[in-house]
Amino acid sequence: MYKIFLSVAVTVTLADFAVAHDTWVQTNTNVIRVGDAVHVDLMLGNHGNDHRDFKLASKVALDGCTLKVRDPGNHVYDLRDELTDAGYTPKEGFWTEKFAATTAGLYLVEHASDRVVNHGKPVRSLKSGKTFFVVSKSLDKVPLENPGYDRVLGHPLELVPTTNPVTPMGPGKPIGVRVLLKGKPLAEACVSFIPRGETLSEGFDERYERKTDSKGQAQFISSTGNYYLVVVHHKADDETGKDYEGTQYSATLTVFVPELCPCCGD
Repeated sequence: MYKIFLSVAVTVTLADFAVAHDTWVQTNTNVIRVGDAVHVDLMLGNHGNDHRDFKLASKVALDGCTLKVRDPGNHVYDLRDELTDAGYTPKEGFWTEKFAATTAGLYLVEHASDRVVNHGKPVRSLKSGKTFFVVSKSLDKVPLENPGYDRVLGHPLELVPTTNPVTPMGPGKPIGVRVLLKGKPLAEACVSFIPRGETLSEGFDERYERKTDSKGQAQFISSTGNYYLVVVHHKADDETGKDYEGTQYSATLTVFVPELCPCCGD
């Protein structure tokens, strides 16, 4: 999951060159029991409405792509070569893999991609995505404290949660993130918190978009349960190379907000 932002020039709309599709990772549930499994999906989409929707479009090309799971002890499991194609054709559907967890705690799914794409001119595209799930000894008593959500992975552009994206989570609970560009907080970045099935308004949508403060932080409070795709973009026309004429960055975070908090029932 790769991401980079530049100090003042971050917006969701990229005017000078077309933005490629965003990628994200998600799981079928955010809480499981020890010994159970989640299904990890690698998705490609949200090409419409200035990349502010939750719709699939084509399928991720796996060259230059990574998909990993980090357990509570920071042991890394590589899922890249185990992925199953859920589509009939090369550009249909998405990639998926089952992951069984044997240790209680918070797990991080991470994705990264580094490719040169051409949408009118060759551009280097750096992408990253994250999602989290908790493994509990009991689904009746899911612990509130599950540390590790704020670990920094060092992606060029990175969305780092400032609040636990799994426990406790439900309507009225904040989804907080920090945007890092090369490890440093990025102020005035536009962060979109996109509910699945919702269409954001043209321009800056005050319902679902926030600007980061001087510490690179932004926060959104959901009013209902849903999947939320958190997205931030950055373009750098001056970052060129032998095979590309600019660089674009995107970072995503998928958060599942249940209607009832699994920890406290609220």
